[in-house]
Formats: sequence, structure tokens, C-alpha cells
Amino acid sequence: MFDMNVVTNSFEHPHFGHRRVLAFESRRAEEIAKLIRRFGGEPFVSPSMREVPLATHVDVTNFANELMTGQIDIVIAMTGVGWRHLMSIIERQVDRRRFLDSLSDVPTIARGPKPAAVFRELGVPPTWIVPTPNTWRELLTLVDEQHGSLANQTVALQEYGESNPSLIAGLEARGARVVPLQVYRWDLPEDVGPLQQNAERLAKGCADVVLFTSAQQVAHLLQVADDQQIGDRVRQGLRSTVVASIGPTTSERLRRYELPVDMEPTHPKLGHLVSEAAAQVVELQRRKYHVRQVIAEMDPQLLDTDKPWYDSPFLQACRREPTDYTPIWLMRQAGRYMEEYRRVRAKIPFLDLCKNPSLCTEIMVTAVERLGVDAAIIFSDLLPILEPMGLELEFAAGDGPVIHNPIRTAEDVDRVVELDNVESLDFVIETVRQTRKEQNPRLPLIGFAGAPFTLASYMIEGGASRNYLLTKTLMYRDHGAWRSLMERIARAVSVYLNAQIAAGAQCVQLFDSWAGCLSPHDYRRFVLPHVKSIIASLVPGIPVINFATGNPALLPLLAEGGSAVVGVDWRIDLDQAWRVVGSDKAVQGNLDPCALLADREQLFKQARRVIDQAGGRPGHIFNLGHGILKETPVDNVIALVDWVHETTQRG
Repeated sequence: MFDMNVVTNSFEHPHFGHRRVLAFESRRAEEIAKLIRRFGGEPFVSPSMREVPLATHVDVTNFANELMTGQIDIVIAMTGVGWRHLMSIIERQVDRRRFLDSLSDVPTIARGPKPAAVFRELGVPPTWIVPTPNTWRELLTLVDEQHGSLANQTVALQEYGESNPSLIAGLEARGARVVPLQVYRWDLPEDVGPLQQNAERLAKGCADVVLFTSAQQVAHLLQVADDQQIGDRVRQGLRSTVVASIGPTTSERLRRYELPVDMEPTHPKLGHLVSEAAAQVVELQRRKYHVRQVIAEMDPQLLDTDKPWYDSPFLQACRREPTDYTPIWLMRQAGRYMEEYRRVRAKIPFLDLCKNPSLCTEIMVTAVERLGVDAAIIFSDLLPILEPMGLELEFAAGDGPVIHNPIRTAEDVDRVVELDNVESLDFVIETVRQTRKEQNPRLPLIGFAGAPFTLASYMIEGGASRNYLLTKTLMYRDHGAWRSLMERIARAVSVYLNAQIAAGAQCVQLFDSWAGCLSPHDYRRFVLPHVKSIIASLVPGIPVINFATGNPALLPLLAEGGSAVVGVDWRIDLDQAWRVVGSDKAVQGNLDPCALLADREQLFKQARRVIDQAGGRPGHIFNLGHGILKETPVDNVIALVDWVHETTQRG
């Protein structure tokens, strides 16, 4: 294992620390090797692809003739090299000057600076240049902004080594007839020896960083690895190294192969890729090692009945077993109503606090000890999971959480990053581990995540909402985009919660704070399948609490989700809720949080109603119908916990 203390790394002085850096550049192999050395790495560069001209070019000749006879409305150049190839073919078939004059008469789009430079060399500057990171998504956005509808338009698309079905589908969806122009294809290099050697390095674990600058490099590496019959080991090697991708298209290919993407540079350029990988390598290796270690150390006897927490009242209630008293914990039991918490928050922004495991542990352990509750829940928030998925999150003073790049269209959904590991959320995993270690071993620890609808709503609305107009618009108008978004979120939440369980959580809760805006019909159609997929994917035997607020009519559907426990808010009597949920489920709830603002007599009266409605049946966990309000007196919370324990003593 590389000693991470050897090198002090920073963005001001990026340095690979003599780590082994693999790259797969062909035309720029020497350049990237020099860059890696400049930033302190040991380069292993293996050319991975070559351009092979196609045997026939009938399509290109037909395109030239159609352009000169006014049958082409827009021309798109995807690569500089490809456009040069295309011009060399055209010049052998038609009059060059006439072709260029015709090209200057139609709008032209260059996918970035390289094809734009070729256009200028030809004396035909492009009409528009696709902005960085120059992917097909930005290309379609540019078309929408600059040209509008493509109805009844014929678009000539010069492609590179392979076709891009997503781009073609996007152009056709806007009404275009697309004429693809492919002048070469990608093939393996004539000498595959260096590429085979890099595959072997990965298979043996002899690489620290891997740099990919095109999607085809990924495909060819895996092809060679499979040919060598070391494909599985190479894939495992990639999961263990720091994988840096030049940009979204390459990242998309990596994720399609279920491989990690640990970083993308701020600009999709070679220099940025190498220097920023060097700047981040220490932290990225630390995260990967830490998370792998936590998961590797996952207690194989997670459900062992000898564990001190196994027979705790809380977990007994989750299993619907009789308890000596009704267990109680409270949502937001460590929060703004506590002076200790406010002192910490005065010194640190909320998102920074969530990323500080020691402070998060201290806050929760202090609250649990002071209140005397029967379970702890990790101190975190629903939304940090959105950052590694590509959303720009800020907790703005006075405005709450704000997403600066919200999801509004099907194209936006495509940029949501697959969360295939939790290395970017290692601070949460460490919070779970530390909290489990520091708190009373008899008290269970609850992990949590936002449920898919609530997370999707934050992504789409960009913050809080009253009517969820934007969310429901996407949900109703584009079922495919909605399903894709919800599936990505569901997969991310599954990975996230399983990692929390591995780190030491004995129970997990799904919070669907915004699902109450949905009708039962819409919840069943647009949400329930994704909740089911999460719960079914979690470690068997770990209790799951499925909680949504705002609409009691959703309770039967929450029960269908497959959780052991259904959380109930205060908008329905607990006995009625339990009948609806079914006797085969435990229930959690459901005191109105505002009751904690009342005098003790009224508070206990309201709590008595909840206890009486539970009727002493096994499987009741006392809680609020939502989180503690910031105006709540701490002494009232302590009094409520004591009252529930004393009032429900059995035997």
C-alpha cells in the first residue's frame, strides 16, 4: 500500500507523488507522458486506438452533391481530424471551391475548437461552436437556443470513430432528417503489446491512477483484457485505482461498464486532466481506501443475536416483539432547538458540518445521552448525496438548500451521475462508524437517506416548493425521463444505505418528506416501484422504516414498499393508520411536533392519545409525525421521553 503520508499534496502544487499513472493516448502519447512526469508521476502510456479509413465513401460523395444542390440545411462537424478526412475525400470527387461556397451558405456547427479551427483554415468560419465540455448534450442545447425547431430540416452529421445514437435521436426528436457521415472507424493499434502490458498492470494491482481521454479507450482496454482472459481482474483493478475521465462522454462509457469515475477536470483538456488528477490523487486514494476498508470490515454477524443492541426495545419493536416499555426516538433529536447544536452551527456552515464526522458524532452522542432516547440516528442531511450525482448544492442562509443546476429536461436527466460507489460520501460513512463506536453499545444506530421522490423534487425544483409544478411537469410529460431519473436515484440510495449498514447502522429510514403532494394513483405509478427496488436491495434482515408525510392516503402504498416499519405522521390517528398499514407491520409515530410547544399537561395529554391508540400492541415505536421544531424547549423533549418510558412500563 502506498504511504499516503509521503507526499503533501495541494491544488497549488499538484504532484502525483511518484505514483504509477496509466494512460491510453495514441496521437498525443508523448505529450501526456511528459505531462505526467512534470507532475511527479511515473507514466505508462499505451496507444489504444487508430483511425482506419472506410473502404467506400458513397455517403460522403452523396452529401457533397446534396449540399451543392441545396438539399442540406445544417452541417455539424464533430472532430477536426474527421472533417479533414471528409474534405480529402470530397476534393477527389467534386469541385472544392463550389463545395466550400455551398458550405458557407448553410449554418454550420463545430463541436469544439478543433473542428472550428479546420473550418477557419478552409475559409468557412463555423456559424456556432459548441461550448465546453463539447458533448452532444451541449450541442443539442446550442441547437435549441440558436436555431429552434429542426422540423423538415436535413442535418448532415460528420461523425467520428463510432456513431452516437443519443445525438441522432436528439436531432430527430427535434424534427430533423439526419444524414450520418462516417469517414473512418476506430480499431486497435497495430501493436497491441503496450496496451496488453497496461491491462496486466491493472490486473496485478500495479497502478495507482488511470487517465482516460476518450470513451473508445475504455472499450479497447476491456477488449484486450478479455482477449487475454483477465477482463474480470482488470475491471477489479480499475475499481481499486483512481480513475480520471476527460469529460461526460467518457464518464458515461465507464459507468456503462459499471466502472468508477473518481474525477473529471474542470475543463475537458489534457493539461487540466493531468494537473487536476495530480492535485486530487491523495484525497481520492484516501477515500477509496477508507470506504473499501469500512465495507471490508463489515461485521459478518451483523444480525447476530449476541450483539448488545439486538434485544434493545427499539429493534424488538421493529420485529414486532413484546418490549418492557414503548421505545422512543425523535426525528431531528439533535438539532436547532438545542443550545449545544447552535453553538457548533455558529462556527461552521451546515454543509461543512455534515462533512465533519467528528462533530456529527459529538452532536448526536451528546443529544442521545441528554434526552435518554432508545435509538440514535446519524447526524447528516438528505441532500449531500446529490453532490456526487452532479448537482451543485448550497445551503443558503435564510433560503435553505439550493440546487444551482437543477434538472428540467430529459437532456438534463442524462447528466445526473450514477453513484456507483460511496467514496465521495466517505464523510457520512465515517460518521456512521464513529457514532456506532462512541455511543452506548446497547443503543441501535439508524442510518437514513432521502426517498426517490423527495430527492428528485429537490433536483428538479432547485429548492423548496409549494406546488411541485416543475417536478410534476416532468413526471407527467416525459415518463421515460422520469423513470430514468428515479432509477438512478434508487440505485444511488441503495448503494448509500448498504454502505451505512456496513459501517455500523442497525436500521435505516427512508424519508419522503415531499411525497404528500401526490395522489395514491400517482404514487403507485411514479414512485412505488423505485421505493420497492431500494428496500429489496438492502442487506436482508436489517429493518427499514419507510416514512412519508403529508397524505395519510399513501399509507397502504408505503406498506407495500416492503419495509418492516411504516412511519406515520400526525394527520391520521395511529390506530386507524395501523389498521390501514396492516398488523404485519410495525409502526412509528405519530405525535404532532407542535405538541412539544405546549405546557406539560397538554403535551402528556396528546402523547397519551398516541399511546392509547397503539393499544399496547407489539411493534409500536413512539416518535413525532415529523422533526422537532427549532422553537421546542429541550426540557419538554426530555420530559416526553421520560413520560413515555414511565407510562408504558410493562410487567
